[in-house]
Amino acid sequence: MLPIIGVLIILVTIYAIIKRYETRLVLFTAGLAMCLIALDPMAAFNQFQTSMTNAGLIKSILSVMGFAYVMKLTKCDQHLVHLVAGFITRFRAILIPLTVLATWIINIPLSSAAGCAAAVGAILIPVLMSAGVHPAVAAAAVLAGTFGSVLSPGNSHVVMVAEMSGLPEIQVIYTVAAAAAVTGLIGAIVLTIVARIRKEDRGYQAEISAEDTDFQVSIAKALVPIVPLVLLIVGSLPRFSEIGLNVATCMLIGTIVALVVTRSNPAEVTKAFFDGMGKAYGDVMGIIIAAGVFTAGLASVGLIDMLLNSLTGAKSAIGAAATWGPFLVAVLSGSGDAATIAFNQAVTPHAANFGLTIQAVGTLASLAGALGRSMSPVAGACIVVSGIAKVNPMEVAKRNMPGMILASIVAFIMMGLAL
Repeated sequence: MLPIIGVLIILVTIYAIIKRYETRLVLFTAGLAMCLIALDPMAAFNQFQTSMTNAGLIKSILSVMGFAYVMKLTKCDQHLVHLVAGFITRFRAILIPLTVLATWIINIPLSSAAGCAAAVGAILIPVLMSAGVHPAVAAAAVLAGTFGSVLSPGNSHVVMVAEMSGLPEIQVIYTVAAAAAVTGLIGAIVLTIVARIRKEDRGYQAEISAEDTDFQVSIAKALVPIVPLVLLIVGSLPRFSEIGLNVATCMLIGTIVALVVTRSNPAEVTKAFFDGMGKAYGDVMGIIIAAGVFTAGLASVGLIDMLLNSLTGAKSAIGAAATWGPFLVAVLSGSGDAATIAFNQAVTPHAANFGLTIQAVGTLASLAGALGRSMSPVAGACIVVSGIAKVNPMEVAKRNMPGMILASIVAFIMMGLAL
């Protein structure tokens, strides 16, 4: 009976997440309930303590969010966005695909989907609309690029998979880089085709003004957000591998560079960095901790063993589960984090049992969840860009739907069937 009750609790959990109840509360409550039913309540509490003190996750995720807050304080993120926007506006004939790809690239150093959507959308959505692009398409172009964060070394899923596999974050990123690049191109091309078919790529009379032309871009400030990424790539090279350029170190160096380049108040920069770290622990680590309790509950009622036994000898089934599970939940809930983290904690650590690698399974789940979020009408990023364009979020989501569905199929073919 325990597995049956566990399945019922999972269904209630999915429903609660889709209804946008507090994710951490839902996951923790579901996990504790399963542990109580299995007469093993301490499993939930022990997992809570284990997850909240995971050094590998804490040092990477918190330092990245701290750096992100410094970028916002010093406005280096705005300089990067304006620099990229200034480049792509020279090619108005292909503004839609360039906007998708520009957002995708910017989302790597500015890894928050909603934050990136706000920063890029405030500039590029008015540009597209002033060029005659329909507002819903302009908003969709920005939303379609908000999964570039799967290549960010500070992405919580990248950090989790790196911790499980024992690999540096940059090597985990290499695993998914090709699929992420291809799916990014698919999203850009399909949205462009959709806009052309619907005749929404030209002819619209804009009612809002274009970007702030008085903004003076500083190349030095625009390059600061990518400093940690460059350092991580350099540190992964054999010649420099002994230096020890991990994520936290690179984020601290990037913060120091920002301080020097922008000549900001050191006290304010320090406060922003630690405020970001606190926000990261409460939001990102909070979900990871709650998902850990949920996974402990799954194990207590025997569902993890049942799942692993059912998948034995069926590698493609694992690829399908890693793709469509996070993808569908992300579409319905607006967040791929809960489903992806739960999958990566429950199934991914056992990848070797099926002759698979942890990094391949884990990064596929991460990519699929991000693709699903990029076509979800209830995602924070979708709501942000819809507000800027003054359109219904559903109108934005449905224009991204063909591209993201095709992208998820290609991701499954490239990674799921190759597992």
